[in-house]
Amino acid sequence: MLSVVLAFLTWLAVEGSGSRSPRAETSQMVDLLLVLAADVSRSVDARKFALQREGYAAAITHPRVVSAILATPASSIAICYLEWSGAGAQTVLVDWTRIASKEDAEAFAAKVLAAPRPFMDRTAIGAALDFAVAQLGRAPFSAPRRVIDVSGDGTNNSGRDVVAARDEALRQGIVINGLAILSEVPLSFNPQHTHPPGGLLKYYETNVVGGPGSFALAAENHDAFPKLILNKLVKEIALAEFIADEQFR
Repeated sequence: MLSVVLAFLTWLAVEGSGSRSPRAETSQMVDLLLVLAADVSRSVDARKFALQREGYAAAITHPRVVSAILATPASSIAICYLEWSGAGAQTVLVDWTRIASKEDAEAFAAKVLAAPRPFMDRTAIGAALDFAVAQLGRAPFSAPRRVIDVSGDGTNNSGRDVVAARDEALRQGIVINGLAILSEVPLSFNPQHTHPPGGLLKYYETNVVGGPGSFALAAENHDAFPKLILNKLVKEIALAEFIADEQFR
């Protein structure tokens, strides 16, 4: 755990020394503000972590996603990628970035893959939602729709009540979508964390997602994650395109 934190702090110092604040960019309209919030709690082992990171990177650069972005009225969206774990463990890995080309998507994905793992703590979905809402509040872009895309492989077991955090975000007009990553074998020390009554997808549908057009998907395991996150991003961008088109008429 200590080595993970030290590696992340070293990476953060190097990245921060040469990067500009997103507020230095000129504020402009995009079709969607999207926070990608990925679970890196201790139930996500090294293999699952790699599959998750690679899945996000592959999805963001996939031709279907790039085409969906370019088809929107402003031909662009803005993405912020963060990872989260316990109640005090959330961080932005790749700050707000406007994606308006294949090259933009590739540069964003490269940063996702390059960052060291920041945490291996408990699972605080409520705190992750609060943190994601804060990132939307400081976005240097404007959009007709704001979405938090949260993925995880267990129930909330630390920090703030997840329903309270979800409901507060919904009151601000934010949509929350979820991707529940299912586990074949329950955790030996806490089986209901990964296998709650009714299943993890039902848990996400009941406690995590919300807002107009919101949805939750289930990946049968981390191997299925890349395909599911791809389909999820396409659906989110296509829905944003419809809403933006209606607003701009």
